[in-house]
Amino acid sequence: MAARILIVDDHPLMREGLIELIAGHTDLEVCGEADSAASALTAIDALHPDVVVLDLTLGQDDGVALVATLRGRSPSLPILVLSMHDETVYAEKMLSLGARGYVMKQEASEVFLTALRKVIAGEHYVRAELAARLVARATRASQARVPSGQLTAREHEVLRAIARGLSTQEIAVLLGMSAKTVDSHRRNMREKLGLTSAGDLVRYAMQWETADARQP
Repeated sequence: MAARILIVDDHPLMREGLIELIAGHTDLEVCGEADSAASALTAIDALHPDVVVLDLTLGQDDGVALVATLRGRSPSLPILVLSMHDETVYAEKMLSLGARGYVMKQEASEVFLTALRKVIAGEHYVRAELAARLVARATRASQARVPSGQLTAREHEVLRAIARGLSTQEIAVLLGMSAKTVDSHRRNMREKLGLTSAGDLVRYAMQWETADARQP
């Protein structure tokens, strides 16, 4: 079954270009369009898309605020940010707010499609160069934090699932617990590790899993 995509961009030509690009792939389909924050929220309620492709610049609306709003309203809905703004400035912020990926509009079509499919599959996407910088930053910062050895066995299971890019609901199904319990584990881990946001926890989880995999 094709993944249903909602495109949120205030430029008609950009939406038309994305629709044309996606139309050539049987595993993807555009289920709707929106050109503002209000119309995006209405479309999500009416269409229940599998993923939202969102431009940060929406005329008079604030795309950054919309990402935060969507995460609060639909925490399991994947968001791929497609923007002209420099990823070194905005990508980390978008991930911390709950977006699953960030792609600049200057990238090739195949890069966008790769990012879209990764986000749909429950993974995160940023360019490899940026991902390396974020992991390096998390590694340096984690040296001053409480080690992951302070976490319980259950928290380690949740942390590993977070590193795989799974959503709260997906982790709940995987580990046989409620979404509320998963959120509780997330909060407890952030407190123990000295992390301030969900994005910080994602980056720590990725760094921790990489280091753990290297252990003999």
